[in-house]
Amino acid sequence: MVERNFIAYQHQWLIFVSGFAEPVLYLLGIGFGIGSLVRNISIGDGHSVTYAMFVAPALMAFSAMNGAMIETTFNFFYKVRYAKTFDAVIATPLEVEDAVLGEVIWAVARGSVYSVGFVVLMLALGLIASPLALLAIPAAVLVGLAFAALGAAVMTFMRSWQDFDLVNLALQPMFLFSGTFFPVTVYPEPLRVVIEWTPLYHGVNLIRGLTTGTAGPAQVGDIAYLVGLALLGVGVAGLRLRRQLLK
Repeated sequence: MVERNFIAYQHQWLIFVSGFAEPVLYLLGIGFGIGSLVRNISIGDGHSVTYAMFVAPALMAFSAMNGAMIETTFNFFYKVRYAKTFDAVIATPLEVEDAVLGEVIWAVARGSVYSVGFVVLMLALGLIASPLALLAIPAAVLVGLAFAALGAAVMTFMRSWQDFDLVNLALQPMFLFSGTFFPVTVYPEPLRVVIEWTPLYHGVNLIRGLTTGTAGPAQVGDIAYLVGLALLGVGVAGLRLRRQLLK
């Protein structure tokens, strides 16, 4: 499945990298533009960073999420419902779960390309405060894996293209409120608790801890949350697609 997608994208590489542009523009426009008007941001334990350094790891997590979700919602839906790619795949010795896992791996690969590019950009702009930033790449891969699995599971519940509006309705608030542009401590307690249960918050918290050198026990919880979400998403997607395709 990964090889099939690689071949399909060989002549569409601009589409593949297009998802990288949006977070970069946010970083340059908000991180540096608005950042020039904002004082340093406290990230706890007496540490503070510039606004650009605060925003950059969050946008890296968003980049991984964006690449993964595009693949396992929009593209995955087209392959299953219209191109009938999966009907052809499961006619071979491959099982439904194998095909789902292949799609998830491909989605993670797309998100990982964005993540590596983002780390290089952050390094070039002087937005990395710790050697632990090298671990931000596998952390972003984990974020991509969690969202790829989540997207695959969500796709199995979609009935038409109009359902993508609901997906965007869920992703946009996560992007805006998961500690991306300001600390979640500014929210009222009930809202903060809700935000801390969202997957992007854990991705942002994990990567920010690594790039700013403030990683601690909280990041272990972030990893456990994302791994659990990935396992759950792949399991749900495989089970539901098996029922839908092998009627």
